[in-house]
Order: sequence, then C-alpha cells, then structure tokens
Amino acid sequence: MAIGDIIVGIDIGTSKVSLVVGEVNNFNQIEVICNTSYKCNGIKKCKIIDEEEIALAISKVIQEAEAETELKINSAYVTIPGKYITIVQNSITKECKDKYAGISSKDVTSAIMQVKDVEVPEGKTMIDIITDKFLLEDGRIVQDPIGNLSAGFTLVAQVILAERDYVRQLTSIFKKAGLEIDGIVPTSLAERNLMLDTNELSDNVMLLDIGAGNTEIGVFEGNGFIFTDTIPLGGNSITSDISLVLNISEEEAERLKRQYGLAMKSYIDNDNEIILNTYKGEAKTTAIKSSELIEIIEARIEEIFSLVNKDVTTAGLKQRINTVILTGQGITNISKSDVAGKVILNIPVKISTGRLISTVRPEFRTAYSLVRYIAGRPFAKRVSSNIDANSQESFFKTILERIKEFFYS
Repeated sequence: MAIGDIIVGIDIGTSKVSLVVGEVNNFNQIEVICNTSYKCNGIKKCKIIDEEEIALAISKVIQEAEAETELKINSAYVTIPGKYITIVQNSITKECKDKYAGISSKDVTSAIMQVKDVEVPEGKTMIDIITDKFLLEDGRIVQDPIGNLSAGFTLVAQVILAERDYVRQLTSIFKKAGLEIDGIVPTSLAERNLMLDTNELSDNVMLLDIGAGNTEIGVFEGNGFIFTDTIPLGGNSITSDISLVLNISEEEAERLKRQYGLAMKSYIDNDNEIILNTYKGEAKTTAIKSSELIEIIEARIEEIFSLVNKDVTTAGLKQRINTVILTGQGITNISKSDVAGKVILNIPVKISTGRLISTVRPEFRTAYSLVRYIAGRPFAKRVSSNIDANSQESFFKTILERIKEFFYS
C-alpha cells in the first residue's frame, strides 16, 4: 500500500449493507474517513434474493459516503460468504534469475502468477491468491523473501475460487449501483487480522462469526487459510424461535434475548418471572419463568455449534484446531456462549479479544476488516479504489486482470 491510498470496503450482510472508506496515513495505518450502513434484506440464508434491494442499499451508502467525504467513488471491494468459496492449496518452486543479487520482486511476482495455474472446476472462477509462506533453499521459512540471497525458493499459497454464478450476481448488483468491483474477499479471511490477537495469528484457529442471519466459519493454520463455510443460522434465528415459541412479537423477542441472554440454563442464578407484553394468546399478557426463555436460546445455540462441529469434522479438520475464536453481533451479547461452544465442540473457545475490536463499532467491523486486509496485502502494486478517476476504462475488468494488477511486475 502507499500513503494516500483510499480503500472502499463494502460488506453485504443479511440485515444491512455496511461501508467503510479508509485512507493509508503517514504511519502506514488505516485512517477511517467515513463509515455508513443502510438496512437491507436482499440476502436470505446465504442466497441473494433481491438484487434491486441490494443495489439500492449500496447506492445509498455510496451517496452518503460521497456527501461526507466530498469524493466520487467509482469502485469498491466486497466480501463474499464462505459458502461460495473453494480453497485450493498449491506450491511452486522457482529459480532466481540472478542468485547473487538476491530474490527480486520480479521473482516473487513470477512465482505468484505461476502458482495460480490450478485446475478451475466448471462453475467456479478465481478471485484471489494468498501467499502463505516462502521456503528458501537453505530451509528457512520467511513471509517476505525479497532481498534474501538464495538460488531459489518454494512458494506455498492458497488459490481462492468462488462460485461463478454468485460472482455474476455481485457484478450485476454493482453495475446497477454504478460501481466497479475492485476485488472479492471471503468474509473470514478479511476478518482474521482484526478478530485475532498476535498469538492467535500464528496458531491453528477457527474463527466463528455468528451474525444476524449467518455463521461464518474460517479455519487458519498460521497464515494458511485452509477452510471456510457459511451456516445459514444466526442471532435472528434465536429471536425468531423466541417469538414463535412464546407467541410474542419479534420486537419483544429481540428485547428479551438481549435482556436475559444466557446460553446455558444451568447458569441461571435467579429463575424470576417475566411478563410477556405482546402475547398473542387469549389473554392480553402472560408470564413465564426466565428458565423457559433460556431453554429456547440454549437449544438454538446448541444447534449452531453442532452444525459447525459437523462441518469441520466432515472436512477432517477438527483435530487440527487448537482454539475457537468467537465473534459476531448474533452471539457475543449472550452470556456463556463461549462455554456452550466449548462443551459442544470440545475445543477451547474464547470471545475475540483482537486489540482493535473495541475501537470499531460492531456494525462496521467486517467492512473495516476488509479495508485492513486489502491495505495489508503483501507484494501489492495497487490497492486503492477508483476514486474520481478514469471513466474511459472498461466498466468491468475480469477478476483475473484485477489479480494481476495487485502484484508488481
């Protein structure tokens, strides 16, 4: 990244579209110059069900950002759910052009362009290349080999593929909103550097982001991104359960969830009485014990963690995960959710304590994570979004052309 680069990140969630505009300051840190969101229900159970509604929401946040920053925004980066992602592990051994001059940026770029040559199944398209590590000729492992004296090196990388139909839908939505797509990034990959602390970044961890409508799963082995998926359940599922079982309004169900949120009935201190004010039965109001409410919450949380457990077990990854990091607006306000997760997953679970989390409002964390991820891309030539620039450029470049632009040539 370069000082002055302006990066626009958009996260399309199940309840809203969020946008963050960040600028790289003189200290090579991201300075947020704008954040905004707009309510949107265009995605349901991980599927895009209303392109027009999403395009409208994107247009709204762009308009607000342009008014606040006095910039003309022509492009943005966007997240994609893990459900639509396939990660292909690949490596390539490269001889340096001049072994006495050290490994050059051209050597690295050439290796990156070669490591992307994997078989892409029908219906998928390449959206990213992640450089995991470089193994030098003397056996040393480094993250940045440039300048090292070595006759050659091996690059270990992950090639990220996405469902072509979903990418096509995103492209259509952005076109309707009058924007280019700078790049598409899996949600868990974007969130990693914000949600994990320094020690966790080098560990084998599973990041679980339980949001309003979805649970995003990301499994990392150090810098290696090895698995991602999406489960179409989240905090809204708990609210709906409470509303349905207790026969009350969604609004009251959400309030009760927040007020009495507890993931395990065994931790109840006082089984007090709760008056239901929007009860839809014959009586205008009725009362229940708080334990009845907690049972409903506990059942859905148990289901979410059980589905996560099944997912990583089926993928053969369960034994490789040392810690589970829990985040997301749908779960972290429910007490003992980490304990419930540990019981079901049989892996240590902790609430995310990434040092920057408290500085970012929850509704903007994923979009902010996306901006940080893009700003921190190694060996990147260009990361800035298209701000007030070149309208003669073809409106949509292929994803592969975008990938090529990232790296030095």
